[in-house]
Amino acid sequence: MTDLPTYVLERTFVAPPELVWRSWTDPALLARWYGPRSELVIHHSDLRPGGQTRLEMRWGGAASFQRFDYLTVEPPSHLRFVMVSADAAWAPAPPAHQPDWPVRLLTDVTLTSIGSQTAMRLTWTPDQATATEIAFFAAALNGLGRGWGSGMEALAALLADLQA
Repeated sequence: MTDLPTYVLERTFVAPPELVWRSWTDPALLARWYGPRSELVIHHSDLRPGGQTRLEMRWGGAASFQRFDYLTVEPPSHLRFVMVSADAAWAPAPPAHQPDWPVRLLTDVTLTSIGSQTAMRLTWTPDQATATEIAFFAAALNGLGRGWGSGMEALAALLADLQA
């Protein structure tokens, strides 16, 4: 399939690209904003092409696991990775609470300096997905801003705290 559904998020932060980059790549900072309605535990982080970050989101006695499989790491402007839903052993697996959700999502984060601010553009596209996963993702596109939106609010607050 050539025309895959793509979620696009654009946001401008009052922070330099280097700080926004650190918030995406430093495990201690990532844990402070990613998955804002859960406890985030980062089990491993190897920030390089071919490396991985392995994270666990815990909430209400449940947990979900993700890997970021890095493809491009160009500080402080471009981060490209495959976000992989995983089981507790870090093997690719559909999320238990959404079995039709794509197991793999190509994630592209671009940061551009605009004076004292940073424009961030994130794209999210199913990768190696089944027709069912693609259809499920396409149907969810209009609601994805809620989850990412709360994460972006938490990221903006973190960036303000780091510069205070």
